[in-house]
Amino acid sequence: MAIHLPFEKLSRWQQIAFASALLERMLPNYRMFSESSQFGDYALLRNQLDLIWQWLDKKNQIKININAQLNKLEEQTPNPEEFDSFGVFPALDACMAMVSLLQLMQTNGTDKDHEDINSISRLSHNSVSYYVELLLIDEGATEVLPVNIDEHPLTVWEKETQYEVFDFLKFAAENKRSCQLAKEMVLSEGLSNLGIEIE
Repeated sequence: MAIHLPFEKLSRWQQIAFASALLERMLPNYRMFSESSQFGDYALLRNQLDLIWQWLDKKNQIKININAQLNKLEEQTPNPEEFDSFGVFPALDACMAMVSLLQLMQTNGTDKDHEDINSISRLSHNSVSYYVELLLIDEGATEVLPVNIDEHPLTVWEKETQYEVFDFLKFAAENKRSCQLAKEMVLSEGLSNLGIEIE
């Protein structure tokens, strides 16, 4: 069950804040992969997301060179064919979501199909679905049906979180306080979207 949120109801600012909140839940997956595989620079991705949060605070007037950030990100993006651990997939999803977020900022409101924001929502959800499928197989399931994935607590939590953040931002003021509240909302459990503890 894919998540279909009416992103056209959000302003560009609200969309970027929504995407940033989802990335807060995805980045710890990258960190874990990076530490276990000795690949990539987690600090660079963390810094990029922090920059975006600063940009969302309109009092800051911070400028971000999107192309430079996209180039830096490319070097940190793992190729799944070069790793044999599952962790490469959520790490790749985090990188791809960051690319979409930077592109969303670059489009300057011209992305009428909301491709970038939909892509971020989907990447976060897909990370969870794939992980849940592996968990169920690990627990001895011989056949994993879509309904088994949809009813798993992690999938339900992912869906609820996306809806909760969306509903909050839809009516939120475009300021630093709203960013802080959105961030608190997604980090309140201290877990990534895969249920990995955030250090």
